[in-house]
Amino acid sequence: MTEFRPGRFQILPTIVKNLIIINAIMVFAQFVLGKFGIDISDYLGLHYWKSEHFQPWQFLTHMFLHGSYQSLNATLMHIFSNMFALWMFGSILENVWGPKRFLTFYLICGLGAAVLHMGVVAWGFHGVEQAFNAYQANPTPGAMRAFIEEYVTRPTGNSLINEVFNTYNYWVSHPGSDMSQESITAINRYIHGYTYPATGQYFSGIFDEATVGASGAVFGILFAFGYLFPNTLLYIYFLVPIKAKYVVGAYALFELYAGIQNSAGDNVAHFAHLGGMLVGFILLKIWNKRNRSHFY
Repeated sequence: MTEFRPGRFQILPTIVKNLIIINAIMVFAQFVLGKFGIDISDYLGLHYWKSEHFQPWQFLTHMFLHGSYQSLNATLMHIFSNMFALWMFGSILENVWGPKRFLTFYLICGLGAAVLHMGVVAWGFHGVEQAFNAYQANPTPGAMRAFIEEYVTRPTGNSLINEVFNTYNYWVSHPGSDMSQESITAINRYIHGYTYPATGQYFSGIFDEATVGASGAVFGILFAFGYLFPNTLLYIYFLVPIKAKYVVGAYALFELYAGIQNSAGDNVAHFAHLGGMLVGFILLKIWNKRNRSHFY
């Protein structure tokens, strides 16, 4: 077990400080560019590899974006929670490990979290594609309703989602009509996105949804803190003392439950959080095995 002596540590070490600054600058850039209709998450957020927005560098760059320029409160809450946890736990780890090892750990946890998340996303989208292929073989109002109930979220102002529902509603209200081809087109656009010829405006499909945030890397940091300092007391709501190992365990169980539950409206990448923890655990074991006499 690593000895924890707070008096030796810098309050805001170099890497933690610079990570917080970079993340803050990127959020500021998101809102400034958003005012001009530029969503930098299209370029730097992590996209499914079948999206036209996907680029390999997004496995790294998505860690420095948070939320969306369209939702100020949610974005500020997202970055504050991540940066507060990074400062609270990461500062201790950086002082114990040094800047080079800490940065290596942070980035590897973030990359590992992204890979696991991408695998989960691919699994889910594979189910969508299979269901769509089955629907195209037998497009009926009943089959379209079943597809909508399973894979299409309720209308939220997105024109492609509304197109799916409008097509279905017209079909069931006009039993004699044949809307099979129109329904296939609407669902295809909902999945893959569509550019309207008249305006040239592109509307994103579900394959184009971006994942952003440093949460995967931060959860790796949280796990490392609980692993190295398991009996350190953390005060929940500044009142209730709980040992770090129990806090980390509770977080892991919650993320696993939430990820499996996959509740409607939940846009949190729970398996990315678990991925950060898992990669953190593996990396700690490798480092410990290589240098048993002096872990850090």
